[in-house]
Amino acid sequence: MPRGLPQVVRENLEKCQSAALAAVESYNRPGPRFRTAQYLVMIVIAWTAFFHAVFYRRGERPWYRKRNSGAGTGVRYQKIDGEPRHWDLSECLKHYFGDQNPPERQNLEFLLKLRNKIEHRHLPELDASLYGECQAALMNLEEKVVSEFGARYALQDQLAVSLQFSRTTPAEKKRAARILASDSAKSVTDYIERFRGRLAPTVLNSMRYSFSVFLVPKVANRRSAADAAVEFVPVDEASEPELARLEKLNVLIREKKIPIANLNRRKPSQVVDELKDVLSFPVNVSVHTAAWKHFKVRPKGGSARPDRTQTDFCIYDEVHGDYTYTQAWINKLREALSTTEGYREIVGREPLCELGDP
Repeated sequence: MPRGLPQVVRENLEKCQSAALAAVESYNRPGPRFRTAQYLVMIVIAWTAFFHAVFYRRGERPWYRKRNSGAGTGVRYQKIDGEPRHWDLSECLKHYFGDQNPPERQNLEFLLKLRNKIEHRHLPELDASLYGECQAALMNLEEKVVSEFGARYALQDQLAVSLQFSRTTPAEKKRAARILASDSAKSVTDYIERFRGRLAPTVLNSMRYSFSVFLVPKVANRRSAADAAVEFVPVDEASEPELARLEKLNVLIREKKIPIANLNRRKPSQVVDELKDVLSFPVNVSVHTAAWKHFKVRPKGGSARPDRTQTDFCIYDEVHGDYTYTQAWINKLREALSTTEGYREIVGREPLCELGDP
């Protein structure tokens, strides 16, 4: 690693890089195991080391102080086995971001609490549904390292897109859904849905919170013209023709993202009944209709693509030709409709008005 930084900063950057590479290696290694659990342990270490490097470079000591320290007695720090007790990731997030709450912070808070939830559980069925957040954490780390310390500390030259089998059979998906709906997995799946459900749409759909892509073949007229078989195309850097081509491919190969707790979906009337128990304002089916229109979680009636929903909140049932809703959607409405201002913005009228079904 190049010189120019204090030794303690270089050591933490080396630790960050090593842990990030170990996280990727553990995630990409083939086999029927819970790859997310192993990945989370190492990516948390990587992020923590990165923050420590930042704080040390700033001249700060990322150490926990003793209580009542600094009041005329000098600053005293907690120690473990004679060494200062360093801030954990949660504490680092507070000091680095302050009162700001960008998607990358939400991503790390989600993964950190998830790591604590799954520490003693074996749920490999969760891997597919958590890929986006795991990938975002890695790419956010790369971006932060480069922005704070320069491109020479980037990891991208040491990483590659892993080889993948492209399909999961319907039978395997159904088996995974049954396992994730079991009592042993319920506390974890409930946490995931609650966390995602309270996120603002701008955060939930941000690539810095959850990185979701299609692998699109890169076509060239000559073999020598293609320097890579697969590449990531940032939307804000793509040309208009490229965006048009990707949109067409998106339509052709798009697969629905099924929420984790897809066996516990509710009909609109059930959503209304649950909201009536927790909200002081009047709620009925017309309020629910106004809400899904406001948040655009599903297409309007008669759409040629009724399955185009925000699947964290709403799923189209192809068998019955109607829509069902997730616990995350109920959580979202419980918060959004709890204030006069929110109710008025979503429903279009004062919450004490008489409301009739259309």
